[in-house]
Amino acid sequence: MSIGMLALLAAIPIIVALILMVGLLWPSTRAMPLAWLACVVCGVVGWNLDLKFLMALSLQGVVVAIGVLVIVFGAILILYTLEKSGGMETIQYGMQNVSRDRRLQAIIIGFMFAAFIEGAAGFGTPAALAAPLLLALGFPAMAAAVICLVFNSVPVTFGAVGTPIIVGFGPLKGLVAENAAAFGGNAAASFDVFCKAIGEYVTFMHAPMAVILTIFMLGFMTRFFGPENSWAIGFRAWKYCVFAAVCFLVPYLFLAWMLGPEFPSMLGGLLGIGVLVWGTQKGFCVPKKANGDDEIWDFAPQSAWDPKWTGTVPTSTKTEFHASMSQFQAWLPYVIICALLVVTRINEWGIKGWLLAKKIPFNGILGFEKVNASIDILYLPGTFFIIVALLTIFLHKMSATAAKEAWAESIRKMKSPTIALVFAVALVSVFRGSAINPLGVPSMPLALATFVSDVAGDIWPMLASYMGGLGAFITGSNTVSDMMFGEFQWGMAELQKLPRQIILAAQASGGAMGNMICVHNIVAACAVVGLSGREGEVFRRTFLPFVLYGVIVGIVCLLLLGMYPNAF
Repeated sequence: MSIGMLALLAAIPIIVALILMVGLLWPSTRAMPLAWLACVVCGVVGWNLDLKFLMALSLQGVVVAIGVLVIVFGAILILYTLEKSGGMETIQYGMQNVSRDRRLQAIIIGFMFAAFIEGAAGFGTPAALAAPLLLALGFPAMAAAVICLVFNSVPVTFGAVGTPIIVGFGPLKGLVAENAAAFGGNAAASFDVFCKAIGEYVTFMHAPMAVILTIFMLGFMTRFFGPENSWAIGFRAWKYCVFAAVCFLVPYLFLAWMLGPEFPSMLGGLLGIGVLVWGTQKGFCVPKKANGDDEIWDFAPQSAWDPKWTGTVPTSTKTEFHASMSQFQAWLPYVIICALLVVTRINEWGIKGWLLAKKIPFNGILGFEKVNASIDILYLPGTFFIIVALLTIFLHKMSATAAKEAWAESIRKMKSPTIALVFAVALVSVFRGSAINPLGVPSMPLALATFVSDVAGDIWPMLASYMGGLGAFITGSNTVSDMMFGEFQWGMAELQKLPRQIILAAQASGGAMGNMICVHNIVAACAVVGLSGREGEVFRRTFLPFVLYGVIVGIVCLLLLGMYPNAF
């Protein structure tokens, strides 16, 4: 069978997912099982794979998905625990009183606060949490949803304590081990070095957008939702956008380069928001009038709004948040999470190696020696989230009823992510496992890479991030996008003799920018602000920033390729 035909077969599961989710607007819970089934059928037709072997690969994917789901559950649990304890409302209360300028509120809450939540939890929670807060402060529902979705991009590659890189590129461990000499060590250490290097390149791709995107979105907000219909009014806050970007990027860059991919977004957001709030209260870089007073920009009265801006959840004209504890007490669970993760991620302290050794292995699945998987149960960030959620019951003096409600709500929220992730990761496992076939033909991702390489030629560095965005759009996850297309991007880099880590960094950046257009996030954000059923309107408003983001990432990717032509 020709490489073109193999590439077409490899693309069919992706095409099926796109048709069902974009064309027919199916939820991923229905679309991903059929996409997985299409992948299995293509494995039989094009690669002559045995059905039992395909089931073994699918079960391997299920095991990997369980590890991801532990992180998702832990992230959701800590959020609902804080919600039921009053801790989240206390945090929101602190956020709301910093400034009355809607432009500044959009940056503080939509960008910086959401960046911290992304770093700690990820998986679509920032937009779903920040959007209703903006709505409660008086933002139109449409503006709140679009702002939070677009801003939930820069921190995503390092979201959920580095999951998109560490777990997303986990399937490449074998390829990295084969090239361990390039990283100066054994296979395990090589993968850590490999992930850290990807994270370093990623910072170059995301950093410009921390400035460009914030300025662009404030102009977008005042142009399409402001009474003046002016880009310039939003752009007048450019100094504040630069200040906010610096507050976030200094710890973000330092941690990515010094420690690795687990802390940049979480601690960048946590430290950045403290400095930003302090600076805002001092009037630093805050827009000023000609007489030196603070300039306060607001939306028009609600009676003048376009009806398309609002949904079924009424926009508040006043805040209804109240503090039930001190800010320190409210933030303490996240501080403890940060401390635990730092302690367990530093190799020299020895705890990391001990935790990684306590894994749950699944070797020789269904009798196939090369089909193995494991769950690093004690090392997963989700495990620490669960532990801290239990500890928060005592820290926040929660009642047994409130704690039970938090757990029950978290478990209920897991139904859709579980179905979608299990089948998405099973698809990825079959996608990759097709390399072991009786015909001796290239695997699905390599066949696709070979064909695309011939078509795209030298312009691939400009397009690599859009592939990551496509993966996030389909699967709703930067992590699963990296799982799905990581080997494909590796193959593209090898075929075009490009540094693999830089192309994979573009993939990871693309998966992050794809968060602003992915179906899961748009549905979640629309649901919490009362715009359910109008996801298409939101998508049309987030698509332009998505395209802009990819252009900038592509330019940076080309510059990096010129600066580091001999990188691995």
